[in-house]
Amino acid sequence: MQEATTRFATENGQKYLTQLCKHFAHKIDVEQGDGRAELRFSCGTGYLQAGPDGLHIRVRSPDGANLAETKSVVEDHLLRFAFREEPRPLHWQAAG
Repeated sequence: MQEATTRFATENGQKYLTQLCKHFAHKIDVEQGDGRAELRFSCGTGYLQAGPDGLHIRVRSPDGANLAETKSVVEDHLLRFAFREEPRPLHWQAAG
């Protein structure tokens, strides 16, 4: 398995976590509670945690191609929802 992490700096981490969960729940399995969420895509899993300094994101996939797709799906949707915050591309780091 391959993993990557990033953080989206915002005071609205919980808002975006909730918005992402509601959006994706129509298409995939989503588990949400206590400022955390798990998004189960066919290409991998996204783990979200809202904090006072932002939305912390970890993605996990079986290989590099699926990891890239999982990162892209989460990032694209987050940046669309956060358009009022002058979103900028996320800086992902390999984890594990």
